[in-house]
Amino acid sequence: MVNINTVYQRVLTIANKEQRGYITPQEFNILANQAQMDIFEQYFYDLNQYHRISSINETIYADTVDILQEKIDHFEKYRVEVNMTSGNGVGILPDYYRMGALYYKKLNRYYEIENVEQNEHHIYLGSPLTEPTLTRPIYVRYSIAGDNQTNRERRIQVYPETITSEVYCNYIARPSTVRWGYTIVQSKPLYNPGTTYTTHFELHQSEETDLVFKICALAGITIKDPTLYQTMAGEELINIKSEKQ
Repeated sequence: MVNINTVYQRVLTIANKEQRGYITPQEFNILANQAQMDIFEQYFYDLNQYHRISSINETIYADTVDILQEKIDHFEKYRVEVNMTSGNGVGILPDYYRMGALYYKKLNRYYEIENVEQNEHHIYLGSPLTEPTLTRPIYVRYSIAGDNQTNRERRIQVYPETITSEVYCNYIARPSTVRWGYTIVQSKPLYNPGTTYTTHFELHQSEETDLVFKICALAGITIKDPTLYQTMAGEELINIKSEKQ
């Protein structure tokens, strides 16, 4: 976890230097969430890149992958029950960033549910050789009219439709939305650390400096200060390069 107040104070110190501009709490919260997601998504890009060079230097590969995996591990959720209350094999997945295995429990045994494309599932259903069974089930994602983007990715139909309970999944969750919470005291925002007001960054504590650099770079665009943006973007790049050496 990274303390959001520590990051905000560091950002204000840098942004306010030489009167470059003030970042309001509302602006900071927007930029902080964008920065957190940028860093989070970079984990998976970097992991993919290092998998590709594994044959070149196994020592660097192993060390770097271990570090990245440690950062991702915090967001991994296991054996989370899927909402199947609609019946007939219809379920709603939890909000996720990347979905892992889907499986169901029957008589103390777990059976993985294979994901198939919606335009292919009729092939599975129409052939005696591939027809889903209780020991070889499948599922498809689908949407209904009016669904937003999140729900379009969460609705599932499990086959056979008699599977209506004890369905579980493993997935990687999204970072929680961060918020620098405050109360107004003498017309000024005063930091309020209470959990009903403030939500800290869920990223690994080693990301504090990257968060500061990235938020400052984004703030440089917001307050129309190209010098701040260029300086912080350069510092962020140097910091990233040093981490990957």
